[in-house]
Amino acid sequence: MDDTQGSWTVDFYDFRRQLTCPAADEGLRAYGDIHNWARRNGARQGTPFLLAPDGTADARINLFFRVGSVASRRPRTWRRYAFSLAVWLDFLEVYGRRWDEAAAEDFDAFKHWRMTDHRNIGRVRPTSFDTDRAGLNTFYTWASQRYGVVNPVPTKSAEPAPQQWSGQGPRRDPARPAGSPRRQVKWLLRTAFEQWRDVGLRGYGFDGDRSDGWRGFNEDRDAAFVDGLYGTGLRLSEWASVLDVELPMQDVAGRFPKAWLAEACIKGGRAGREYRVPRSVLKSLAGYLDPLEGSRTEAIDRARRRGRYDQMPGLTLVTGYSRKGRSLYLLTETGRTAVSLDVIGPEERLRLFRRAEDGLEPLALWLGNDGMPKQAHGWEKTFQRANERIRKQWAAAHGTDGQECPLWARPHMARHSFALKWFTILSAVWNQQMEGFTDTERRDLREQFGDVWFQLATLLGHSSPEVTKDWYLEPFTGLQLDYILSLLDEEEQAAVDALLRKVAADSGRVLQVAHSSAFAADGGDER
Repeated sequence: MDDTQGSWTVDFYDFRRQLTCPAADEGLRAYGDIHNWARRNGARQGTPFLLAPDGTADARINLFFRVGSVASRRPRTWRRYAFSLAVWLDFLEVYGRRWDEAAAEDFDAFKHWRMTDHRNIGRVRPTSFDTDRAGLNTFYTWASQRYGVVNPVPTKSAEPAPQQWSGQGPRRDPARPAGSPRRQVKWLLRTAFEQWRDVGLRGYGFDGDRSDGWRGFNEDRDAAFVDGLYGTGLRLSEWASVLDVELPMQDVAGRFPKAWLAEACIKGGRAGREYRVPRSVLKSLAGYLDPLEGSRTEAIDRARRRGRYDQMPGLTLVTGYSRKGRSLYLLTETGRTAVSLDVIGPEERLRLFRRAEDGLEPLALWLGNDGMPKQAHGWEKTFQRANERIRKQWAAAHGTDGQECPLWARPHMARHSFALKWFTILSAVWNQQMEGFTDTERRDLREQFGDVWFQLATLLGHSSPEVTKDWYLEPFTGLQLDYILSLLDEEEQAAVDALLRKVAADSGRVLQVAHSSAFAADGGDER
């Protein structure tokens, strides 16, 4: 596809930036306060807008992100849909086809070009095209209802007739590529995860030595972030939205102190919930937050020296925090106002600041190099850079091009790995507790108190155990528990052993497990 004629561009509203209009730009100044004008038209922080190659905008396309169900989605979903739309619109532009005239054969040609056409050097894997398909189908479903546009994306019918479909289970979406399985789950055990972290984010080589010339300005931040993903089981967007005041106190007793995940930061708008932060994660966070040596303090100092916080528009000043009430006290036009953390979403949290002895500082836990709060999608790039460094280190160590490097990670793999670890632990404890019960008695106990899947769904914050079973660990349910236990590393084995000693104290039996090396298993829909 020839793209010399220009491309559709994607940008995002950022109400934190100060806009300056050139004195000569009468057309722009006629709108007055651009931020207020955009808000009146439904834009929010992070809302995408697309521009055609000639610099014009199609209001119908941009309205998609401002009204209806998509407007209530998370900014990460907006970004995925916006970039998928831009690629599709570029494709149609080359063939002189308007988006509201596209037909099913156009989508089929797009699918071929995107995945298999040898003339396209930017071909993508089936899983990536599946994201395009979902975004385009959502867009055209909305556009068909609002503007009467025909949806060119083939979709499965909600209730297929018996003569049309007689297979087992739900009918497959015809537009979904064959190489895009329903489950794309991958796990990392702790040894593999720690090697990925150390090589990708902390400057080590596969020989265990730190590389010469390594300049890890933010390695304490990056290591603490991925340690938190792996240890808490939170989604990337959830862990990225945490404020410093929401962390457990360092002097709280126990190996897994409790923390609260605010309702406004949870996928799907479900109620806020407790989660656990391992002591090892708190130790990593302490290094990042250290007032003398931590990179967070250095980033804040840089931002203050350059006046970034003082110039930030829309900043909200926080004057206090109630840990018991989980509320912030905000300085508003009406005075000091208590606001529950459960109603403060990820974007609003980026604008929360307190006035400290040395000046303003953000409440957002995770900061960029410039001292400004780091947005969730920025962590995707951190993972990409880590994977690239690992690939290069692997190539250097093995004399290859690095394409066959077996070590890599995506953010959601940490959550899958959390699920696997706790599935193993809970299964071991459950089996030990049920020793001596008949099958009928076990079934009655499951119905009364819930089984492993119910407990695991609670840890992951899923609305139903069926989501946990179907999307995270279904491929593991047929394996013997002893085999799964053998895959754990020493630290995880110790945790299982400690639990089983307590459960089996009266019987005197202790489960013995063996040590094995790092393991990754295939099984990414972010659930």
